[in-house]
Amino acid sequence: MRRTFNKFCPTESLTARPVHAAREDALGRFYDCGFPYSRKLTAHKSCVNYLAFSRHDGRWLASAGDDFRVLLWDFSEEDVLRPGHVFGGPIGNVLALDFSATNQYLYSGGADNVILKYDVSTLRGVGRSDIDGRGLSSFVEQYGDHDDSIRALTCHPYEDEIFLSASEDGKLVLHDGRAGGRMSAAQGTLQHMAEFTGVQHHPVMEHVFATCDVHGQVCLRDTRMAFGPLSRRSNGGIVRVYNTKLSRKSASYLSNPESSSLTFDRDGSKLAVTFLHYFPTIYALSDPHPLAICTGRNAPDGTPISPSQRTYANSCTMKSGAFGGPGMDEDDMYGAGSDDFRAYVWKIPPLMTLQGLRKEITSHDWYTREWPDTVAFAEGKWESRYVPFEISTPLARLNGHKSIVNAVAIHPFLLHVVTSGVERQIVLHSPTPSSPAVQNLLSTPPTVRTLQPQDLAAQRTFLRALFGPHPTLHEEVEEDEGEDETISLFDHILRQEGEADVFTMRRWGEDSAEDSEDEDGTMIDVFDSSLSDSSL
Repeated sequence: MRRTFNKFCPTESLTARPVHAAREDALGRFYDCGFPYSRKLTAHKSCVNYLAFSRHDGRWLASAGDDFRVLLWDFSEEDVLRPGHVFGGPIGNVLALDFSATNQYLYSGGADNVILKYDVSTLRGVGRSDIDGRGLSSFVEQYGDHDDSIRALTCHPYEDEIFLSASEDGKLVLHDGRAGGRMSAAQGTLQHMAEFTGVQHHPVMEHVFATCDVHGQVCLRDTRMAFGPLSRRSNGGIVRVYNTKLSRKSASYLSNPESSSLTFDRDGSKLAVTFLHYFPTIYALSDPHPLAICTGRNAPDGTPISPSQRTYANSCTMKSGAFGGPGMDEDDMYGAGSDDFRAYVWKIPPLMTLQGLRKEITSHDWYTREWPDTVAFAEGKWESRYVPFEISTPLARLNGHKSIVNAVAIHPFLLHVVTSGVERQIVLHSPTPSSPAVQNLLSTPPTVRTLQPQDLAAQRTFLRALFGPHPTLHEEVEEDEGEDETISLFDHILRQEGEADVFTMRRWGEDSAEDSEDEDGTMIDVFDSSLSDSSL
């Protein structure tokens, strides 16, 4: 049964108090217990690398991964159990998805170096598709502008035909599919010295976007300066460079962790960066220095995690986080996957509060005083240090997985978080056993699988995974076929790399060639309307 999709709010009947305060109070009671109910959504045949809800209405959840398919789950149904539609076309692992401004299109990209465009508008009101491989819908357009894996896609906030793609070939490409597009392929391409790992359009300011790369550089850029004729380009479009290098008193050098993905909140006032071998870090749009880091030092009830227990870590896979605030007027939650087989959700304090809690240490004080166990951010060896506030107690730890969690998506207004990773299943989490989109959810197991030392049996399973046939190449895959091998493979990687220290893995020096991109330090006012719009 299909229904009209109306926004669900658990406080609609509360009229005696201001709506915002009533929502916050009611939602706070919901979230006090975390997201203890869940359901596994099963249809993929291999790892699920990326999740994305359609914009504004959240009707569709798009999921994709290593089985070369893009699935759509219809959250306008009364009980989401199976995909509502499936798209084919990829010939490699899918690493990125995004819906266009009005959800007319869905774009996918990945290891086959190709971007595919699917028409979602034709699916409105249709029934559930056959997903056994015989009823695949095809793409309506493909883009072959990249020479290596596409790591990220981001759509223009207002135009369905405009999107940006970032690739490991170091190219950032502005695609404009509108009739009479005004830029040539060369004018729509920005070549970078390093592999791009992420790109994200600002959700409000149409010319502004953020990028990150393997060298840890995170930049705010302007399309009017980044693309178009060379005579109009300036500084790679960079209008702000964020402080991403780490400093520790016991190390004589700085560390530049790889920034593996980034995302804005709904109004673009906050930016979250996922770092490899470090913690998710929160920035304000207008402030280059970080305001907060999100850690798993404590359990949601505030109890410290003992050294013998595993907690939040990111050392092995490409991960993508998400802001959210279901039922609220702002995104005050951030979710991310972890190597400890969980996802984490943190409540983010207001930016003004975080600014007051951040500590600034002069270079003189840094070198003349002791700072035990302190990791700070610094733009250079002799610059001031900034110690962001540590959000050490997550709002929730989301169980239900047997291996690494890579992707998190938060529904725009339903109280649901979805997670995925190394396994074939997507896990849908909820603070209640039922909602307008799901019914009769079960309690999530209170614990997760323990990472065991490698024994002979584990070694054999690992070797089968390493040298055996790729399960995604088979039309029919049994429920558990290949799952143990895949999990064993990532267990082995965790044993080898899971406890790596960022200062050991990533060393940055002021004479490093990693920051060799020509940056003249020019900054502009991104609100300045005097710049021409003709580059779009």
